[in-house]
Amino acid sequence: MPPRQLIRYLLLVLFSLPGVAAFGAEVQEFAVPDGDHPHDVAPAADGGVWYTAQHAGALGWLDPASGATRHIPLGDGSSPHGVIVGPDGAAWVTDSGLNAVLRVDPHNQAVRRFAPPPGTPYMNLNTAAFDARGILWFTGQAGYYGSVDPDSGEVRVFEAPRGRGPYGISSGVDGNIYYASLAGSHIARVDTETGSAEIIEPPTPRQGARRVWGDSQGHIWVSEWNAGRLGRYHTATGQWREWPLPGDRPRAYAVYVDAADRVWVSDFGGNAIWRFDPVSEAFESITLPSRNAMVRQIHGRPGEVWLPESATDKLAVIRTPVE
Repeated sequence: MPPRQLIRYLLLVLFSLPGVAAFGAEVQEFAVPDGDHPHDVAPAADGGVWYTAQHAGALGWLDPASGATRHIPLGDGSSPHGVIVGPDGAAWVTDSGLNAVLRVDPHNQAVRRFAPPPGTPYMNLNTAAFDARGILWFTGQAGYYGSVDPDSGEVRVFEAPRGRGPYGISSGVDGNIYYASLAGSHIARVDTETGSAEIIEPPTPRQGARRVWGDSQGHIWVSEWNAGRLGRYHTATGQWREWPLPGDRPRAYAVYVDAADRVWVSDFGGNAIWRFDPVSEAFESITLPSRNAMVRQIHGRPGEVWLPESATDKLAVIRTPVE
């Protein structure tokens, strides 16, 4: 084996060794190609894991069994930000470099581009979520949000009511779409029929709402970047709750709700992942093996919570007992 390949193999073995976290969970890291800068991650239907290789202009795929990865080029000028798996089993990518939403076929790796209407300004596309009808909704941090109809190919674009900021996005059990505005420090409810957005103010001013995720109880969970807090909004009652993350200087970036309605938060300040129990209102910490990992998004499937470590060119998984 050539020296360079041998070094790569040894690194894969090293970073694939599991470690033990709190509450009996295991943390395992996987190296991805140098310079990928994995931004977002989504478990694939085939057992693999999709990730946006932002600096490579590609969609990456990881085999957790072997640690092997592959790239699917997305086009000249690509800078993919978010990735999710749609109801069709395909990977859907919000690409800020191409100013378009992309669908990547998991079988033949064909890339289909959904471009906005002619004359649409640069939106700085961030993240996406599907509503109950199978329509994809996306955010653009330059002050936009919009939708894609996968069947007709129609792309609609709306100006955000307060301009710059739309970032994280999620569906709610009430049938609406919710997005977080980082620059605007609020969340917004989007009527999926009309496309209109209603601003919802969190209790803490200038909290920097960054990402959102809906649970099965009608809550929208919010990572408050500037405030270092976890927020919760109830879509039926309008009630808010907020909890400060433990630590001296927490920075709440991503939030994810698993199938058991437990909440996971990435903390840049503590280089940690926090698991929050809404019943006991207790935080449990998982310290990441690599320093300064910068986990920008969290996703998962039963028994697995996946993390992209953007600063270390690794993906990590937290394995927990399936309940």
